[in-house]
Amino acid sequence: MIFTFNKRIYGYECDIYGHMNNANYLQLLEAARSEAMIDMKIPLSALKQQNIQFFVYRVELDYLKALDLEEVASVKSWFYEMNRLKGRWQQEVYNSLGELCLKAELLIVFASEGKAKRLPVEVWEDFMQYLEPGLPG
Repeated sequence: MIFTFNKRIYGYECDIYGHMNNANYLQLLEAARSEAMIDMKIPLSALKQQNIQFFVYRVELDYLKALDLEEVASVKSWFYEMNRLKGRWQQEVYNSLGELCLKAELLIVFASEGKAKRLPVEVWEDFMQYLEPGLPG
């Protein structure tokens, strides 16, 4: 399933050119993934109570077009590969004209107490309901 998160870009998120600062894209992507998990009824707060952690191991970003001050960004998020130890997410950021501005590929590792650990089967099965197989972006 593809999840969509919309957010306006504010001045404090921009660089001196009036474009969203590169580092702030990471926060935008994190917010979109967190909202996707809430929509899946698997919020990070519930996972934390089960001592399950999600660590971003690798991020690849392709900056394609600037997001400007007060633009409304739309982030599409999905995961297309997942086993009980790691998962791959794809995210795309669009401006209000529907133009692709950023592509992100993330490798997420599951952990407990700061060490890599397999997801419990029931949590993995909850996620698998939303898998977008064969759609890496």
